[in-house]
Amino acid sequence: MASKFRENIFEKKYAHTLLAFDGTPEAPGIALGMALYFFNFSTWTGKPGLFLEDLYVSPDARNKGIGKALFAELGKIAQEKDCARLDWSVLKWNTPSIAFYEKRLEAKAMEEWMGMRLEGQGIENLQKLVVHAA
Repeated sequence: MASKFRENIFEKKYAHTLLAFDGTPEAPGIALGMALYFFNFSTWTGKPGLFLEDLYVSPDARNKGIGKALFAELGKIAQEKDCARLDWSVLKWNTPSIAFYEKRLEAKAMEEWMGMRLEGQGIENLQKLVVHAA
């Protein structure tokens, strides 16, 4: 798994990461948090968007501003890249995170949208949709 992360994030650059450490740039210490994101594109706005795929802060480092700092950096990147929006998904049962996003970040739930997904065999099955010329 680690080799896939290395290949797809650092070599192929399908995604980007932000890391939060407890030390200094010279002696970073232990990683406390991470944000994994990538860029998408909106046909509604004609601009890129930033999609936050994963945000993680280690349990012992929570409620210390690390998540806020990662979001602040994501906001800076989104502005630099002229992104129309910053999107992410959150599991419906994760009520503490939802409360933080809505109250502290003033994020809005996208109630009119429903996530859809294909994996493995579902992706392979798309080839059955190909119309062959006679």
